[in-house]
Amino acid sequence: MTSVLTPLPVLLPLLGAAGALLVGRHPRTQRTLSILVLSAVLAVSVALLVLADAEGAQAVSVGGWPVPLGVVLVVDRLSALMLVVASSVALAVLVFAVGQGSADGDEETPLSIFHPTFLVLIAGVSNAFLAGDLFNLYVGFEILLTASYVLLTLGGSAPRIRAGITYIVVSLLSSLLFLAAIALVYAATGTVNMAQLAVRLAELPEGTQLLLQSMLLVAFCIKAAVFPLSAWLPDSYPTAPAPVTAVFAGLLTKVGVYAVIRTQTLLFPGGALDDVLMWAALATMVIGILGAVAQTDIRRILSFTLVSHIGYMVFGIALGTTAGLAGAVFYVAHHIAIQTTLFLVAGLVERQGGSTSVDRLGGLARSSPLLAVLFFVPAMNLAGIPPLSGFIGKLGLLEAGAADGSWPAMVLVGGAVVTSLLTLVAVARVWTRAFWRPAVQAPGADTAAAAAADAGPETAPEPVGVAAGGPAPATGGSTAARRRPRTVARARAWARHTAVATDTGPSRDGFGDRHLDPRPGPDRPLPGVMLGATAAMVALTVALTVVAGPLYGFTDRAAGDLLDRTPYLESVFGGEVVE
Repeated sequence: MTSVLTPLPVLLPLLGAAGALLVGRHPRTQRTLSILVLSAVLAVSVALLVLADAEGAQAVSVGGWPVPLGVVLVVDRLSALMLVVASSVALAVLVFAVGQGSADGDEETPLSIFHPTFLVLIAGVSNAFLAGDLFNLYVGFEILLTASYVLLTLGGSAPRIRAGITYIVVSLLSSLLFLAAIALVYAATGTVNMAQLAVRLAELPEGTQLLLQSMLLVAFCIKAAVFPLSAWLPDSYPTAPAPVTAVFAGLLTKVGVYAVIRTQTLLFPGGALDDVLMWAALATMVIGILGAVAQTDIRRILSFTLVSHIGYMVFGIALGTTAGLAGAVFYVAHHIAIQTTLFLVAGLVERQGGSTSVDRLGGLARSSPLLAVLFFVPAMNLAGIPPLSGFIGKLGLLEAGAADGSWPAMVLVGGAVVTSLLTLVAVARVWTRAFWRPAVQAPGADTAAAAAADAGPETAPEPVGVAAGGPAPATGGSTAARRRPRTVARARAWARHTAVATDTGPSRDGFGDRHLDPRPGPDRPLPGVMLGATAAMVALTVALTVVAGPLYGFTDRAAGDLLDRTPYLESVFGGEVVE
């Protein structure tokens, strides 16, 4: 049964992507096909999770080639859990995207491109989780990164192209470093199969091991956005459409974290760089959350908290104990769901209030109580308020750090507590400004006035109507009618500056950003499908709290397997280790 099911999380999305391309002229069929494919992937992932917990790790040699010649897919407790959480959030995000496209009337491209690209992205994520050798892991990364390039620049607006260029440059750098590390690993050991590497790497000189470990770690930490390799993320994610940002925030960095967990436990169990990881975890937590506190845009706040909370996961990995790894795996699952949910809520906030800047929002709790609840629950979960799953995950990591007893671990315990408190400060600012305080003046009025002041006295609001095609002012006669070209150009620049600053010009990017409804917030209903998908994600985050006990027990067993390594090696070699 496992040999049949294991390839399906990769195969089904790829076949679905091909089918979605073929029916690109039929949006309804395309949407239905995409949802059915991801539903099937979720069902298969749940089945693999049950089998992995009951029977242990299982490996499948694709094409029947013997190890280490062929591609090996391995499903154990860790990879199965990642598949379930990833496919769950991917399905919810896809439903959200379908609802957004339907509500905005976007029946043409690039939505026809979105669905196959999204399915290819999920295939790449699944392949990375199941990969049993370094090169196949690299292929998984490249599949998901190639798809992410398309999704990030969807619509072709200038901010998205700029963010996409940054993202592409950083991703290519990490991929080149990863590929170079794979070449060196193969040159030193003669294999890229991870089970075989677990045996052969230990025979290399310590200096060679340290070099290979460092190269792989840096490549994965770039992808995971670990400080100081995280500066690209806050500028890249907020520019994309809400569904794209949500799936990026939930999944892409966690694939990098998964790769760090797998290589640190399976290939380099000696802990040579654990101290470096500890200090990187502390810097990631503290600097990331300080960046979040300094922001006023909800998406940028969430992007910085995303970076910050990666530090919790790295903290657990650096401890290198069963308790630390169990806490890290639990927190990965929790954080995937929470960050995805909050970015979906940010999309709804932008739709309802016309902006994601907390300085230009207000009264959302009164105008949309359901939206307020959808934000409040995951926000408190992110901050670690008891008894939610965020508190349970953080408590497990703090207990693991205290049990370690070393002074770096105790420093990280203190840093984790401070980060949690500052996270509460960041989300509380969003709540009090965007939701709780009453709506005051029209959003962006102060920004428009500031734009006029910056543009200079010759470009005051009165001449803008002239530049925009309105009637000339009555005063000034011929002077007003025959304005100097320089003055007209300045007036037009003022109009563009003000429109951009206040979001008065709707964006037509082809993916749901035509949602700046002219009606005021209380009169602008939120689409039911989008609300339903977001509510389902909130329900998932609450469910993680309800099943936190069994889930933590599962992650504890997964951590035991990671440190033991024997179940993984036996699944690949069939009980006989091949050196």
